[in-house]
Amino acid sequence: MAKTTQNDASVLKFITSSKRLEFSKILLDMMSKATGETPKMWGESIVGFGEYTYTYASGKSGYWPIVGFSPRAGKMSIYLMTGAENHNSLLNELGKHSIGKSCRYVNKLFDIQPDVLKEIISESVTLMREKYKT
Repeated sequence: MAKTTQNDASVLKFITSSKRLEFSKILLDMMSKATGETPKMWGESIVGFGEYTYTYASGKSGYWPIVGFSPRAGKMSIYLMTGAENHNSLLNELGKHSIGKSCRYVNKLFDIQPDVLKEIISESVTLMREKYKT
């Protein structure tokens, strides 16, 4: 069984205990509006919206949120499963951030342009729903 699975823990309790409450509230709003989904906890530290099922070439499969975030101590992790290459032009306008395979890492909300992040999230949700028929 996968370690990071959807569960019934309280999203509000989780984000209010983090040091990134204001940023978390903004992401809750953006991702809720983009997906039309209610946020759910995934594992102990990821807030996710919706879900899709993936299958690797090896045949291993699982499920994961369409978009999500985690208010980590060092930086806010924003999960966009479409990868950076699908958002190159917008990422150039986003502001100060770093990129992992499917994550954008942002230190402070005022380091970025929230309207650009909102557009990237919406684009990512659209691409995921088209690809995975969710």
